[in-house]
Amino acid sequence: MPSFSTFGNELYSGKRSIDFIGRRRLWYTIATVAMVISFLALGINRLNPGIEFRGGTEFRVDHTSVTSQTVGVDVITKIAPGAEVRPSKVGANGMRFQADRVTSAQLDPVKQALQAAYKVTANDVSSSFVGPTWGSDVTRQAIIGLVVFLILVAGVIAAYFRTWKMAVAGLVALLHDLILTVGVYALVGFEVTPASVIGFLTILGYSLYDTVVVFDKVRENTDHVLASTKRTFAEAANLAINQTLVRSINTSVVALLPVASILFIGAFLLGAGTLKDISLALFVGIAAGTYSSIFIATPLLTTLRANEPELVAQAERVAKRRADEASAPSTGAGPEATAVLTGGGGVATLTAPAVTPATQPAGGQRQQPRRGTRPTGRKR
Repeated sequence: MPSFSTFGNELYSGKRSIDFIGRRRLWYTIATVAMVISFLALGINRLNPGIEFRGGTEFRVDHTSVTSQTVGVDVITKIAPGAEVRPSKVGANGMRFQADRVTSAQLDPVKQALQAAYKVTANDVSSSFVGPTWGSDVTRQAIIGLVVFLILVAGVIAAYFRTWKMAVAGLVALLHDLILTVGVYALVGFEVTPASVIGFLTILGYSLYDTVVVFDKVRENTDHVLASTKRTFAEAANLAINQTLVRSINTSVVALLPVASILFIGAFLLGAGTLKDISLALFVGIAAGTYSSIFIATPLLTTLRANEPELVAQAERVAKRRADEASAPSTGAGPEATAVLTGGGGVATLTAPAVTPATQPAGGQRQQPRRGTRPTGRKR
């Protein structure tokens, strides 16, 4: 079995080919199903905004040996009836309670009750108040930043690659990554905090990075495709994906390893809430970005350019050349002559019988040519 490096070399040279472009309808279907599930999750579960967006009071208890979260919820609701309390564990021996409808007059009694319930000192209990206007300001600024980012990205891609269709394909891949990441947040119920928003904006860079790398190889392979009859545009684009496949996988794995460590070790085992918020967005976004750059961006670009008259005419010339090669007689020294035509999706093998020399008789023995009579110079 070939090694991964050998596999990558064969993909780059074209010796081995995976038909990404030919199966693009399958990739579109998978992406559509994933986005539909994300929209359903947003509609049913909805996002879980953190206290920075909802507003309220946060109480934190450190260095406690009591592990029950219900104790703190009962203490807060007893002093502030009607308050909605969201408990969570922080680290190995810490508790966090986010509550709304806690007045300033109730603040000190709640802290004292938590101190007694969790058997800690006064220095181990802290509180902070966050107004809802701060969260709305963060949301507004994040939306403005996202819109400006998308406009700039579209302009840069269109100018660099000299076609607006690459910009459209790249933006669709970016939106796919964002929707999928937000849908995962809605499914698992993680809180959306300012750290999550930073993670959402960060994954745009990762997704765009992989997409631009593949697009650059597509441009290199298709730079003079109109004057060539060796490959069609779709086949050249498919070759570009194969040539950058191993590189995309390697860079994504290297980026996912530290993020996975933060997510599964730092967040779930150590209970670091802020790390959990940003690491989930990065983990899902990087994985989705790798998928979209390979299975969505370039196949979508091929679909957008499929009906261009120049590319249609070039594809017809490629098909004609291959048909002429297939119909041309083949000669070979062996029992049969074989011609191999490679395309973006497969390999076609043409076989023709070899030509038998006409100088050999049926018996298999070579017939010697008859010698002429040499004149002797005598008269008869």
